[in-house]
Amino acid sequence: MVGLVVVSHSRALALAAVALATEMVHGPPVPIEIAAGLDKTTFGTDAVAIMTAVTTADQGDGVVVLMDLGSAVLSAELALELLDDDTRARVILCPAPFVEGLVAAAVTAASGADRHEVAGEAAGGSAGKESQLGAPTPDPSPGTLTAPSTTFTVTDPHGLHARPAARLVAEARAHDARVELRNSSTGSAWVPASSLSRVATLGALPGHTIEVRASGPQAEQATAAIVALASEKAPAAGAETAGRAASPGIGIGPARHLRVPDPELPDVASQGPEAELGRIEEALATVRRDLRKIRATGEAAAIFDAHLLLLDDTVLLDDVRARLAGGLAAPQAWSAATGRIAAEFAALADPYLKGRAADVRAVADQVLRALLGLPEATVPESGVIIAPDLTPAQASGLDPARVAAVVLASGSRTSHAAILARTRGIPAVVAQGPGVLDIGEGTTVAVDGSTGEVEVAPSEAVLAAYRDRAVELEARRARAGARASTPAVTREGVAVTVAANVGSAADARAAAAAGADEAGLVRTEFLFLDRDTAPTAAEQLTAYREIADALGGRRLTLRTLDVGGDKPLRYAPAAAEDNPFLGVRGLRHSLAHPALFEEQLLAIVRVAHEVPVSIMFPMVAVVPELVRARQLLDEVIRRDGGGRPSGLRVGIMVEIPAAALKTAAFAPHVDFVSIGTNDLTQYALAAERGNAALAGLADGLDPGVLRLIDAVCRGAGTRVTVAVCGELAGDEAAVPLLTGLGVRELSVAPPAVPAIKEAVRATTLDRAALDSARALDLPDAAAVRALLT
Repeated sequence: MVGLVVVSHSRALALAAVALATEMVHGPPVPIEIAAGLDKTTFGTDAVAIMTAVTTADQGDGVVVLMDLGSAVLSAELALELLDDDTRARVILCPAPFVEGLVAAAVTAASGADRHEVAGEAAGGSAGKESQLGAPTPDPSPGTLTAPSTTFTVTDPHGLHARPAARLVAEARAHDARVELRNSSTGSAWVPASSLSRVATLGALPGHTIEVRASGPQAEQATAAIVALASEKAPAAGAETAGRAASPGIGIGPARHLRVPDPELPDVASQGPEAELGRIEEALATVRRDLRKIRATGEAAAIFDAHLLLLDDTVLLDDVRARLAGGLAAPQAWSAATGRIAAEFAALADPYLKGRAADVRAVADQVLRALLGLPEATVPESGVIIAPDLTPAQASGLDPARVAAVVLASGSRTSHAAILARTRGIPAVVAQGPGVLDIGEGTTVAVDGSTGEVEVAPSEAVLAAYRDRAVELEARRARAGARASTPAVTREGVAVTVAANVGSAADARAAAAAGADEAGLVRTEFLFLDRDTAPTAAEQLTAYREIADALGGRRLTLRTLDVGGDKPLRYAPAAAEDNPFLGVRGLRHSLAHPALFEEQLLAIVRVAHEVPVSIMFPMVAVVPELVRARQLLDEVIRRDGGGRPSGLRVGIMVEIPAAALKTAAFAPHVDFVSIGTNDLTQYALAAERGNAALAGLADGLDPGVLRLIDAVCRGAGTRVTVAVCGELAGDEAAVPLLTGLGVRELSVAPPAVPAIKEAVRATTLDRAALDSARALDLPDAAAVRALLT
């Protein structure tokens, strides 16, 4: 692809022009480099900076350089003299209007045009403005084609403005055909549809009739595609897109519907309470073994930990026993008891608790199938899986070798199915709507899990475009993997730590292999769940050492026990709460059980004498909680007798909006803060992340959430490091915004480490700061994502 270099006396002007141009590009990003200003604020141009920008932008297809004022041209000419002969031969200094030319050049370069065509389109960039303002133009020509024409009516309320025009040009260039357009409402000349600058001269307003004609091998397909594109109804302001990107990647294949009918309860008589209880206990043991076997690592492990706990829920099992004693058979008793609990969850007002009904149903279904001897649903053939939703067990069973992609009618990016798809490297789109369930079995479907696009029965041209994206994506992954172990720095050379979220030694090995700089979040819950007694300090120390060994001495950020709510402990019972998710959980739970807490602190202190360790307290709401936790830590260090470990750092998770807004009050007591964007998002927006009905709302890029992150970065000051360890940190599109706000550590699932490091390397902090400032003032997450594309 042809690269572009923008030379300007003003860095702010160049950044704004590039931001505008990139918004117009549909398809793969165009390599655009900026050589503007002598520094952030001083006007001027620098030939050496221009030379560096040219060599960076050159991917082998050449570079087009656009300049603003006279001395910028002189500096660009001098930069040419500094280049080697081969590179110089591929560079064109273009006398185009600065802003219009850049937009035209970016759109043309994205279509795969050569550098001469890109420069030509840029040079004609002001044609649309000249036409609209009545500047002298050539007489309308009859065009050069004699093919029959068809028409479409401009329906966009803003006319054929820059964005739809850019899409139309991209569509025209995607076909092996020569396409021309004219505005029959105004009697304009015929213009080539492949030229953004010439399409702009049509002056097409709402209601105008546009004629289309084409010649060449794909003339018919090109005409039909353009008319179809032009006929698309412009979305209403604030309307949600049909699908949401959930797991990156390209998948193409036949549609394969995963239809799982609910198990039918047999009409059988009870064989007595003891016998029926034995059947249920056997089924519970089977499911328990299955869950432990498929229990994934990292973020996914927490999903199965919650399901394992449901199998031991005393209230549920007491209800089952009572129903068995009343004469019901095992399947009926189990179904009735779990149905009651699911209904109770679904009826609650709190959206997080309401979402737990799906977990209950998923576990209930697994046990019922085990009781009845029914297998889990399986995918009969390779292809794109279409389903209303997937349970964690179903999602964990997807084979990346057979499943090209997953498209779900419901769900969200942070739903269980989406998390598991990402851990398995399967492209996924969620919240596509019920219409996706009507796709015919075997129909070809193309999926882009990075953008949320789903094409049903795509044309050959569209398929070719998806295949090209897949090739480009694989090349990007290969490049990212090749340098995953090297530090990630922005274009200015600012280092950003890319760490991994881990929950076991296996996770830690995967993190090290992926090139993680450290473990930014070690979930310690795996040591405490699914057992009858608390782990000792010695037992915990052994587990922490295994993780440290797997990471080869990298820093560990050990989060203290985060239970309560949906993770109760059998050996640390809590009083009944109307809303346990806003009750005694996280650090509150640890402070309420000091003996349990101090045993964990002792293990952490001892491993901190061996490797660098950061200790992180979860769900902190007020400063006194933190102060008390630090006092207990100091007491444990004193009693242990080995002194304070030299590399020990102390920090908190920021998951509560109130904590985000008063970070400055916490700052004197911590070395770092880590923003848990999953909980912060759902608390800020009152939208449970697994609730399918709220998929369009629970988005970490909502400006309200971004303002909370901004408040954390500002409150932390220069001494306290700010990290992000939620799902948002693993979203490549979010990396520039987060770093622009001041985040300097991103902790992600191990497989995402190489791609996130590449996203950091592609970030220019000046531009990121401008984009993040713009994002804070946008109305919703959809507008923020539009800004980033």
